[in-house]
Amino acid sequence: MSRVSVRKTYKLFIGGKFPRSESGRSYTVTSPKGDFLANASRASRKDARDAVTAARKAFPGWSGATAYNRGQILYRVAEMLEGRRGQFAEELGTGRKAALEAVDATIDRLVWYAGWSDKIASVHGTANPVAGPYFNLSSPEPTGVVAVVAPADPLLGLISVVAPVIVTGNTCVVVASERTPLPSITLAEVLATSDLPGGVVNILTGHQAELAPWLAAHMDVNGLDLTGVADADLALRCEQEAAVNLKRVLPHAMAEDWAADPGLRRMTRFLETKTVWHPLGV
Repeated sequence: MSRVSVRKTYKLFIGGKFPRSESGRSYTVTSPKGDFLANASRASRKDARDAVTAARKAFPGWSGATAYNRGQILYRVAEMLEGRRGQFAEELGTGRKAALEAVDATIDRLVWYAGWSDKIASVHGTANPVAGPYFNLSSPEPTGVVAVVAPADPLLGLISVVAPVIVTGNTCVVVASERTPLPSITLAEVLATSDLPGGVVNILTGHQAELAPWLAAHMDVNGLDLTGVADADLALRCEQEAAVNLKRVLPHAMAEDWAADPGLRRMTRFLETKTVWHPLGV
């Protein structure tokens, strides 16, 4: 007896749940050859606002967790991604060997950032010499809610912009790659079944030009990563909108080698430095 296969419905990921877009819209995702793959939800401005609300609600708990605990959770995400290695390789659609190498690099990148969770404060913080009977200590703290426009690389690039934001205690709203959004929702399924609290990562699929400016202008968003914005005019508009409430902005890059050593730039970009004075002997 023949049966009808159950097709996957690609939804948004907001607050640890998988809602459809409130507008009911979707858009067609095709392969590089133009073949139909799926219909992905097309997020609206209302969805973006809901995602920011979820990220803000999750921020106190996530930023208040110990750095070691955040590292453990990122490592857990890497473990679960390893368990679905074949599925991710299939969704990337770049050839079996190349896709598996990309998945492995993504897992390694997660483990790398997990290892930095309880070390970045030591490297980026400092004890300052002062001319007086005081301790003067500078330590990094998370900025808050960060909006991230993900690059076209649907997995390694996505993790390379999300992991440094959350490992330092920020929460985020991600606009997934418009052309290749499917791996981002499968990644959301991994996040939802890991130990990551709901709302720490929120993933929207849809059109950059529709979502990015509204996130840039949102007064409860503290940082903006424009790495994935390919349109220079759109990037400029987002930077102008972000200036209204002095968001920290990581500008878009024309090209980036995601396989290269990522360094600390993406972690430190969305950290604030708090300096504390304390008298000696008290």
